[in-house]
Amino acid sequence: MPNELMLKNARIVTPTEIVEGSVLLRDGLIADIQSGPVVLAKSIDLEGDYLIPGLVDLHTDNFERLVKPRNNVDWPVMASLVAHDAHMVSAGITTIFDSLYVGFLGFGSRSFDTLKNTISELEICQRSGMFRGDHLLHLRAEVSMEVMLEQFSSVFPEEKVRLVSLMDHTPGQRQWRDLDKYVAMEKKDFHLTQEEVDNFLKTAQERHEKVSPANRVKLLSMVEGHSIALASHDDTTVEHVEQAHAEGITISEFPTTIEAAETARAKGMHVVAGSPNLVLGRSHSGNVSVEELARRGLLDALASDYVPSSLLHGAFLLTQKIAMPLHEAIKMVTLAPARMAGLQDRGSIETGMRADLVRVKQAHGLPLPLTVWREGVRV
Repeated sequence: MPNELMLKNARIVTPTEIVEGSVLLRDGLIADIQSGPVVLAKSIDLEGDYLIPGLVDLHTDNFERLVKPRNNVDWPVMASLVAHDAHMVSAGITTIFDSLYVGFLGFGSRSFDTLKNTISELEICQRSGMFRGDHLLHLRAEVSMEVMLEQFSSVFPEEKVRLVSLMDHTPGQRQWRDLDKYVAMEKKDFHLTQEEVDNFLKTAQERHEKVSPANRVKLLSMVEGHSIALASHDDTTVEHVEQAHAEGITISEFPTTIEAAETARAKGMHVVAGSPNLVLGRSHSGNVSVEELARRGLLDALASDYVPSSLLHGAFLLTQKIAMPLHEAIKMVTLAPARMAGLQDRGSIETGMRADLVRVKQAHGLPLPLTVWREGVRV
């Protein structure tokens, strides 16, 4: 007998509209969508709550926060992964692109051994049924670091890697073109002297000029021919976007200015922005607001970045801030990111799609994910 479950009395958020009715799940897939009331013995009454697809998050730093809860503390990798998975699924995120740094630039420490252990233990957790969500990999390659290519080549190709972003966090450009903000943040977080900051800036900027151009070329050559999506990170100028487009990159991730987002859209690239920016109403590093991108029609998808719960919250905020229809806002955290990453089997409530679903209730202005199903199983 097929494994069936009916979710009834729901406001079903499809790609084109909201339908009041029921969704039949069978063997992990969406088998049918029916409008109006149904009477079945084996059914769950959603009591008029929203039913949306499971969220697809292309960029989350949540794991890094858990594996490094303090600057001088390294938490066990597997324990961090399981806690991270629980955080993400409880926020309604069923497809999780774990965004792992390759070639860290900055103060503090990110061990390359931790990266390798993370990839190894992530596979163990997935294979052993320890995860509730579906975990894929987003490798964040810091092109301004000499060690990046060696580290990247030791972990790529890997079946779980579905997205690679090219980043350059050298202070004085892209995300950190405002040096005063960067210096103030680092001095506060790491209790640095001005001399220590000045020495770091000088070294980083010299290395950027020497290393970044060649690293970009070599990295793009390494990923050529693999079925992965490519993103350019923190595009700031027209030239940044034009370079990325010429390199075959299809996603402009977290553009920092209106002109960068406009150029990306003109070039046919997808624009992904951070939902914490939308929730806060500003960028924590002083860059363009996501609300402004959305108002100008320059936003294709949201990513949770450093706050998992911001993804669902951000989608609903789009309906409040700029009167975007809910089904369009939900696509920005489900269908759009899934397609950007080449995932054709999820991201929408349509027959034949994976039954990754979230029951959402609104309370005091907040969307609350009450129940999450992954492939038809409550997780």
